[in-house]
Amino acid sequence: MLLTIPEKLAALAEKADFPLYVAGGAVRDALCGFPYSDFDLAAPAPADRLAALASECGFRVNCTYKNTGTVNFTDGRYKYEFTSFRKDVYRGGEHAPANVTFTDDIEEDAKRRDFKCNALYYDIKKGETVDPLGGLEDVRDRTVNTTRDADEVFSEDGLRLMRLARQCGENGFTPSLACIFGAKFNAERIQKIAPERIYAELTMLLHADEKHGIRYGHYDGLELLKGTDVLRYILPELAAGDGMAQRRDFHDHDVLEHSLRAVKYADGRVRLAALLHDAGKPYCFLKTGRFHGHDAEGARIGREILERLKAPKKLTETCVRLIGAHMYDLDGKAKENKVRAFIAKNHDIYDLLLLVKQADYSACKDDLNVCPTITKWENIRKKMLAEGAPFTLKDLKIGGNDLKGMFPPEKIGEALATLMRECVYDGSKNERGKLLEAAKRLAAKEN
Repeated sequence: MLLTIPEKLAALAEKADFPLYVAGGAVRDALCGFPYSDFDLAAPAPADRLAALASECGFRVNCTYKNTGTVNFTDGRYKYEFTSFRKDVYRGGEHAPANVTFTDDIEEDAKRRDFKCNALYYDIKKGETVDPLGGLEDVRDRTVNTTRDADEVFSEDGLRLMRLARQCGENGFTPSLACIFGAKFNAERIQKIAPERIYAELTMLLHADEKHGIRYGHYDGLELLKGTDVLRYILPELAAGDGMAQRRDFHDHDVLEHSLRAVKYADGRVRLAALLHDAGKPYCFLKTGRFHGHDAEGARIGREILERLKAPKKLTETCVRLIGAHMYDLDGKAKENKVRAFIAKNHDIYDLLLLVKQADYSACKDDLNVCPTITKWENIRKKMLAEGAPFTLKDLKIGGNDLKGMFPPEKIGEALATLMRECVYDGSKNERGKLLEAAKRLAAKEN
């Protein structure tokens, strides 16, 4: 048996007087030897009929959409989405079909899907795989072909452009030339897709390697977005760096390829920031002929990109800070006190910043050795920890109440910041007695 079917689902299939199929990704993944957990179901039966049957079998039906033939239900452990066999008509690249008609023909249902490898069915009752369009061969060859003419498939639904890149990255599949050219000819259709959906697909793509353990699958997916020109529409600020040369003594790759390779080598926690870390380079170069200041411009542009894609606000703020800080001490010549102050200022994103620095370093010449700046910073940070240096005002051994009477209320915050700065430079000063004496001297000096 190809799929291990949950007991209640098997009972539902047995009770039905029509064939009930698992369709799409679970079948493909099982054939590839990948784990699967989602069960998309299909049958030549109307939604209300399936919903009633599911209720009789003890499932909780969450919602039924008769217009699209869709039923969402659960057994408490697994979630299921059922769709009646149907044919779809789209409107100019929009994701949702404009018109749906139902059919009893499994081949017609298969043809409405995007790729042959996703147009596979598993008959639960019979325990057999049904392959209307030749998807088994594509799965065996790890190839992606569209269910119909590629130009037609991609022109219907712009989101398929990103699904192609993501699924190739997740599964280690390679699209056929016809598939690539069909996507390339319809790249502009991505503009018909809502920003939230683009962001969701991009996020999954940035973690494509994690789904089935395909090494660098996320990078392969990004390269496919680049090769099909979709990247030019979703991230034009980055795409502008395609072919933009950099200093050969520091870089083996152009600006865009460097950014993609930064994602390739990045820890999963910072891949979005790694993708955008040099977003300011094309802008600066086209404006001044130099890359100077691209970190500050990149922070501005990165914010514009993430707000356009409607990314979560907290994530946006973190990414913007990482972009703005990624160039600090690039040559390793910053003095220790300045590095100490920088570490304290960025203590809340420090670990993430190290990951971005490493990804940036590795992407320059595909060098996986530890970035020298990281070694320097970590040695300084260890000294700060050993000394008891504060990283926040909460770490300071005195507080605002201790300074009452020494300073006017409006000056207490400024005094604490001065004392903290001194302790950041020298952690041995972070002792209550020493701080109170330093506060008295500071107050006397100001008076």
